Amino acid sequence: MRLISLKATNMELTDAISAYVESKLEAIEKLTQDFEPVAEIAIEIGKTSNHHAKGPFFYAEMTLHIPGEVLRATQLAEDLYESIDLVKDEMRRQVKDYKDILSDKNQKIERPDKE
Repeated sequence: MRLISLKATNMELTDAISAYVESKLEAIEKLTQDFEPVAEIAIEIGKTSNHHAKGPFFYAEMTLHIPGEVLRATQLAEDLYESIDLVKDEMRRQVKDYKDILSDKNQKIERPDKE
C-alpha cells in the first residue's frame, strides 16, 4: 500500500502524529497486500474549526483507492488519536467487507437439480 498524502487541517502535523498514523496503517496494509496494482491511501486529519473548546471536533478521514473501488471513512472524536483509531477500525471493516464480496463473486454456486 502506498501513502499518497498525509494532510493536517487547522493544526500542525508533527512528527509524532505522522508516526502514529503510519503505525496504524500497518493493519490496513496487511489486508490490501492482495490487490494489484498497489492500493493507494490518502489521509486527512485535523480540527473542524479553531474556535471550539469542547466536543468531538477532531476528525480523521481516509480514502483508499483499490482496483475497482474507492473506500472512504471519516470519524469525529474529542481526541485526535481516538479519531485516528476509529477511522482505522472503520476502514479495516470496509476492506474486509469488500474482500468478502469479491470472494463471494468468485465462488461458483452449483444448484442440486442442474448439472
